[in-house]
Amino acid sequence: MSSTSVVPTELAELTLPTPFGEWQTRAFDHEGSVHLYLCRGAIGDGEDILVRLHSGCLTGDALGSLRCDCGVQLRQAQRAIAAEGRGVLVYSTDHEGRGIGLANKLRAYVLQDGGLDTLQANQHLGFPADQRTFADAAACLRALGIRSVRLMSNNPDKARALADAGIHVLRVEGLPTAAHTRNVRYLTTKQDLLGHRVPMGPPLADDVSRPADIGALLGTVRPTEKKPYMVIKYAQTLDGRIATSTGDSRWISGEEERRVSHGLRASCDAVVVGVGTVLRDDPQLTVRMVPGASPIRVVLDSTLRIPDGSLVLADDAATTIVTTDRSSPDRRDDLRRRGVSVVVVPSGPRGVDLDVALQVLREDGIRSALVEGGARVITSFLSRNLADRLVVGIAPRLIGSGTDAVHDLGVTDVSRSIRIERRAVHLAGEDVLIAGDVARQ
Repeated sequence: MSSTSVVPTELAELTLPTPFGEWQTRAFDHEGSVHLYLCRGAIGDGEDILVRLHSGCLTGDALGSLRCDCGVQLRQAQRAIAAEGRGVLVYSTDHEGRGIGLANKLRAYVLQDGGLDTLQANQHLGFPADQRTFADAAACLRALGIRSVRLMSNNPDKARALADAGIHVLRVEGLPTAAHTRNVRYLTTKQDLLGHRVPMGPPLADDVSRPADIGALLGTVRPTEKKPYMVIKYAQTLDGRIATSTGDSRWISGEEERRVSHGLRASCDAVVVGVGTVLRDDPQLTVRMVPGASPIRVVLDSTLRIPDGSLVLADDAATTIVTTDRSSPDRRDDLRRRGVSVVVVPSGPRGVDLDVALQVLREDGIRSALVEGGARVITSFLSRNLADRLVVGIAPRLIGSGTDAVHDLGVTDVSRSIRIERRAVHLAGEDVLIAGDVARQ
């Protein structure tokens, strides 16, 4: 008997409240596999239903692992269905690791750390590249009376399974995510070897259309034992200003260039700013313009001047404040009670000791970080040879006097200037992006 002809057994029906609203939820057992069907709106005639078939992934969905794109896709699908007001999210609980189970998936991760890609790791453990079947999920959809769907997926196997079960796939809508340095090989493998639709989505800037191409901006990520791989990113006018004489900087660059900035944030473990930027601009430092995970927000604040209402202290992403023993212990404890990590390092000539701060961040597992300002912080990283990569967005604007992107570096003759090597140039809307490695002085 084929799996599509087996009648699934309904286990429970309930209302599940979530941050995306209430979902009418039904659980089905199909030959030992449990599938949750989260429904918004009325199924009605079962035609033209927005559907996501989601393979359960404990590490990505619940723990926020950056090794895959599962958690980001899950939340994208929930948001899309909630916005439409009618649709079904199918959550298949036994699809962990493309069907090999949690324990074997973790063993596969170990093999990937040793150099294998995700397919090679599964096969090394004696499993096929993909052990899942989507016929059982399709059978349960039929039991709900669903006849035609718009399928949110990058995986062509899911569309084929629905069609084989007699469910008409009106169209497939991709769920691309922004690549992270931790999952870039995984996404590339899914596209190149499994035939998935471009899992990283449309280009961010001219030909930056693949995870490997966002690497054209990031360069080769090579953290050391002493510090993360540090990328300095800022946007400036043609005359080298990052703000006007009054401090206004919104928006020097266009929307396309800002999307690239969010893509770079999504690709790194952390984003770093000085407290001056927080006091002046009150940035969120989250990923909002591309579908990706927000990095850890790191604020350099030697005396803990950061206001309580700062957006970077909100719980929409993790935050670490690097301070010194010149800050108040009571203030440190108060921030920690709010769920903010506070790290105390020695004082440096201009605030925190950057060398020690980066060593601590590296020991805490941060491998890559994006430095977004302000000018004092950018200058400190460049003058102390702590920057590995520079990415500059140049907007076609002139504002005259204002805040320089980089302050005095102590360069007295051109031959001793900092050189940018292995350069890449891209267009992002009306702005020009120039990226390159910072040559060691």
